[in-house]
Amino acid sequence: MLRLLGILVTVLCAITAAILTWPQFFHLERTYPLAQIIAFRGIVTVGFAALLVVMLLLTLIRPIRLFAASLAVVMLLAGAAGAGVLISRGTGSDALPAKKDGSVRVMTWNTAGEATSPTAVARTAVAMDADIVTLPETTIATGEKVAVAMRDLGHRMWAYHTQYGEHGWDASSTTVLISPRLGTYSVIESSTDRSSNTSTVPSVVAMPVDGKGPIVVAAHAVAPRAHYMQAWRHDLQWIADQCATDNVIMAGDFNATVDHMAGLGTDGGTLGRCHDAEDATGNGAVGTWPTSLPPLAGAPIDHVMATDAWTPAGSVVLTSMDSGQSDHRPLVVQLDPAH
Repeated sequence: MLRLLGILVTVLCAITAAILTWPQFFHLERTYPLAQIIAFRGIVTVGFAALLVVMLLLTLIRPIRLFAASLAVVMLLAGAAGAGVLISRGTGSDALPAKKDGSVRVMTWNTAGEATSPTAVARTAVAMDADIVTLPETTIATGEKVAVAMRDLGHRMWAYHTQYGEHGWDASSTTVLISPRLGTYSVIESSTDRSSNTSTVPSVVAMPVDGKGPIVVAAHAVAPRAHYMQAWRHDLQWIADQCATDNVIMAGDFNATVDHMAGLGTDGGTLGRCHDAEDATGNGAVGTWPTSLPPLAGAPIDHVMATDAWTPAGSVVLTSMDSGQSDHRPLVVQLDPAH
């Protein structure tokens, strides 16, 4: 009887480990509370390693030696698989190549409203030579201050935004700054009147007026809290739907890792036809939230994505402002024209 119970427990642990390691196989990546757990793949992997050590110690106890050994094998396989995924996605690269003709640098930073000063955003964007800056949880008033500060530093930008309601709450606004060298842009009406947008916090879809530049989507999905799961799933699908044409650049706080995005890509994309640039440039496993955790322990929920019109050339997750700023880290990606 005890042997049968041990086999049953081992099988259940193996299934649980498999779900936590590869939830996409079970189509559980967007279900509560699994979605919250798998966002921190680094911590889950360390957890498997810690359990492996415990099980190895328990093998010293003769009556449960076989049971502990079987669980140790499960933890070893799950931990190795998790580590393999982290390594394949990239555990950190801080080099951006020199810009080419037509290269575009995209910076995204959820500023958490007044937690981040316009001066800090402007200086960071100028230092990174950013051409597109997406700022979830940033009002247009703050975004204009950033643009003015960037202009004073010799880096002109135009500010666009979408806001829900009239109260000016930071989280109800998303601002995007776009360099004039990319052309003049206009926010589409469905973004501003909320007829087609993310559910709870706004995103911005900016179209080039002359039709030559990329469509720019400053994305902000609602966080997957227990009461917002359906809204969160809607938001991810909506963001995926925005990447349906040939020339799109999306950036922002997706409140989702690439694990959560399984099944939402088309034509080989991560979301819609857009591909995740961090995965392609060695930063896919580096957490952008929260700054209170080490980068490899955090959740990589901020992203820059683009269609096949662009080739990701490099990326960097900035950790130098982890103290005293937003709870999100800035992410900068360089995109080079594919042709």
